[in-house]
Amino acid sequence: MAHIIVPEAEAILDKEFKVLDKGFVRLIDYLGGDSRIVQAARVSYGQGTKSVREDQALIDYLMSHQHTSPFEQVILTFHCKMPIFVARQWIRHRTARINEISGRYSIMENEFYVPNPDQIKFQSKDNRQGRAEEEVPVKLRQKVLDILINDQKSAYENYGKLIEDGIARELARINLPLSLYTQWYWQIDLNNLFHFLKLRLDYHAQWEIRQYGKAVAEITKAVAPLAYKAFKTHVLNAISFSGKELEALANQLQGKDHQLKGIHKTEYEAKIQRILENHDE
Repeated sequence: MAHIIVPEAEAILDKEFKVLDKGFVRLIDYLGGDSRIVQAARVSYGQGTKSVREDQALIDYLMSHQHTSPFEQVILTFHCKMPIFVARQWIRHRTARINEISGRYSIMENEFYVPNPDQIKFQSKDNRQGRAEEEVPVKLRQKVLDILINDQKSAYENYGKLIEDGIARELARINLPLSLYTQWYWQIDLNNLFHFLKLRLDYHAQWEIRQYGKAVAEITKAVAPLAYKAFKTHVLNAISFSGKELEALANQLQGKDHQLKGIHKTEYEAKIQRILENHDE
């Protein structure tokens, strides 16, 4: 099969998908698409691409049975701009190739992430790494914003003074905060990209990185729509239960006493709620 052109992907090449207040995600390049996946899967049989319906059925089968290697044949390259604290969560996915802007060679731009007031939340009492749904009073929200903005301004002004005094850039940058924006090129195959999306679109993920996950998902859908549909069905919208949770669920469905001993009650109830919500849709 010759080089694959996906019209939907061509239409969004180099287009900025805005994220947060100053960030973006752009598709720089791609290799392959749905037809590359089915070609890789059928190579043992020497068969070419069949009908779209047959391709969808094959991709669906591959995804549902976790035959992931054909998805690795598709590669996407992104240009991303995000706050450093988002980048440090993102970098945990060590299955990509990354080139990030360097504060040792470049003067960092005066660009910092300032959250929307409605994203300023109290610490959750149930989740050590998450936010509570409880509303923060307007006065306190403004106090938080003032502190963030003033500290960012002060840090960058001092950074600029050190640069003007000829201090090495690699030293001048060290007091810049995690809210500073950084940029990188991020290249990843489709299988590992789906793993990224599974984790970063999950409600447990920090709100800010979920917004990047949504932008990446939109681009991925354009490159490989059949594969993304299968991923959404079998992975993104799927719910996994532990053995103990399945036992409790079976008892619950049969009207028996369903003990939650040895089960994280909040997590189990959240899974049940997701099932009910998906059924309502």
